Amino acid sequence: MSDVTDLRTFVRVIDHGGFAAASKTLRITPSAVSKLVTRLEDRLGVRLLHRTTRKLSLTPEGETYYLRAREILLAIEDAEAEVSRAGQRPRGRLHVNCVPAFALNQLAAKLSVFLERCPEVEIELALTDRVVDLIAENADLGIRVGVIADPSLVAKKFGEIRRNLVASPDYLARRGTPRTPDELRNHDCIIVSTVSSARVWPFRAHGQTRTIDISNRVLVDNGDAALRLAIAGCGITRLADLVTSQAVREGLLRPVLVDSHVGDPVPLSAVYPQGRHRMPKVRAFLDFLVEHFSHAPWRQAHAAET
Repeated sequence: MSDVTDLRTFVRVIDHGGFAAASKTLRITPSAVSKLVTRLEDRLGVRLLHRTTRKLSLTPEGETYYLRAREILLAIEDAEAEVSRAGQRPRGRLHVNCVPAFALNQLAAKLSVFLERCPEVEIELALTDRVVDLIAENADLGIRVGVIADPSLVAKKFGEIRRNLVASPDYLARRGTPRTPDELRNHDCIIVSTVSSARVWPFRAHGQTRTIDISNRVLVDNGDAALRLAIAGCGITRLADLVTSQAVREGLLRPVLVDSHVGDPVPLSAVYPQGRHRMPKVRAFLDFLVEHFSHAPWRQAHAAET
């Protein structure tokens, strides 16, 4: 068991960037963490870390050992989850890494359903638009928009978004409603910098798709900030329908160029390391996502009113 403890301690030190940070997650002192890593190095007969007063860095041997150690720890977790899952209720802390747009505009309104259904599960929700290393962040799963390129992760699509163009009634009254894509060049546009191809907006004409290069009047790195700016009359923006649907229903925003704009369907997926879905708490959360969001309720609500 001490071998596994040393291995886990070493991985935590690298994942969290030092002895002090690792000690907080392991609930032992930094000096104890240092002694465990030293014990591991002594047993292996190699130096795994370069230690200075300011930083730690991996030796070549340490890099190799770290990559294999992460795989081993994940395999241990999978084995433990698999043998214990029969008849086990979802329980424990569930770490979810989620894009803010989905968390704030959709997940928050439904999360109480999951908490009531799984009373022994605690949720730790981290919001970021960055693509983070789930294992390094100690996350059980992530919720991401777009194609998942990481081969080390399993992706389960549970929904789909479409992007649309919107602006406030006040802005359109002041500046006029664009009737063709080319007229966008004479308008103030709000660009979300974290979205791929953010400045290239697609349109359909005569059975073909063409793109318009958009110059931003406002550049922002968060979709919800772009939503608030659009509602405030700062310009036209292109956002996911799960973000804009409520504002459109309430009349705070109006769709623009509906007949020609290409909605660009994009998958909404839960991603997790291999085998993590065997954990009852993760499996229960995946089922919850499919049940409540696979039918795109934000789009259904809008369709029911139109």
